[in-house]
Amino acid sequence: MHVIDHTKGQPSEGETRNVLTESARIARGKITDLAKLSAADHDAAVFPGGFGAAKNLYEFHQAGKPIGLCCIAPVLAAKVLRSVEVTVGHEQEEGGKWPYAGTAQVIKALGAKHCVTGVTISFQQRG
Repeated sequence: MHVIDHTKGQPSEGETRNVLTESARIARGKITDLAKLSAADHDAAVFPGGFGAAKNLYEFHQAGKPIGLCCIAPVLAAKVLRSVEVTVGHEQEEGGKWPYAGTAQVIKALGAKHCVTGVTISFQQRG
């Protein structure tokens, strides 16, 4: 089985891998290095998690644009932006239903407000 380099649209000889090539393979198209990301070029940012995104988080916040944070990533906003409102769901585990409940205390300790929320899907609030 051959490996496709989707930045070039052809098989990759010797199967070498790097983050940009792998990202392009997953996206099945052209991707851009995050070092070139600018809030002025986009309407919103969604962060799936990780601590390497603080610069981009701060820039989108400064631009007043919506930011979606998944999994444990709301801690990023609490750490970088301080007095923001974020959620990781509930503050009690409720039998394992909310495994990140203890993270709410970390968010508060970082100076952010933790909002207790359930899961809501809204098709009405699209911009």
